[in-house]
Amino acid sequence: MRRTNIFAALACALLIFSLLGCGTTNHLQSIQISSSNTVEAVTGTVSIGINGPAEGPIQLYVWGNYSNGKQVLLHGTGLGFQMTTDPDNPYAVECCGVDAGSTYLLPAPPDTIVLSSTGLLTAVDPSACSWFNSAVPPATQPAWSVVGSYIVTATYQGFTSPPVYVAMASAPGVYNASTNPSGECGPQSTQ
Repeated sequence: MRRTNIFAALACALLIFSLLGCGTTNHLQSIQISSSNTVEAVTGTVSIGINGPAEGPIQLYVWGNYSNGKQVLLHGTGLGFQMTTDPDNPYAVECCGVDAGSTYLLPAPPDTIVLSSTGLLTAVDPSACSWFNSAVPPATQPAWSVVGSYIVTATYQGFTSPPVYVAMASAPGVYNASTNPSGECGPQSTQ
């Protein structure tokens, strides 16, 4: 009889622990950069500038994704940001010189752009436009593509976020009477 009681007690204890979730953990699984501090929103490309339609400065936030399904805004000690020039898209478009529309290499930060330790992106001099308008008349609207960008990643507790690409729009774009009569650099902001 004793063995039966012990076996039943162990079975009940095991059942109780499994129902309570004992032994489960809540650990960080990944991090993600977002342009929102209220909800994790995947941020693929942002355009920053001080002239024209681009936003700026832009605050980036980092969200942690945990094994229990929760998303938590991360900050403070241990959170770091890094920025480099994108080796696959390293150019800016010259606006108004003799060679208007030619490209040149984006300068390495802190020229053109600054990233603070808290994730604030700010456009600085010298200005740059890394959007290219490929529309040709008879088109009457620009057709924008990014020819140059910076890459921003975040690190936290050994995790690195997917990259965010930052296009520059702090200089005027290439003027075209038909497709870009206002000389904008990049698409109009939708925010």
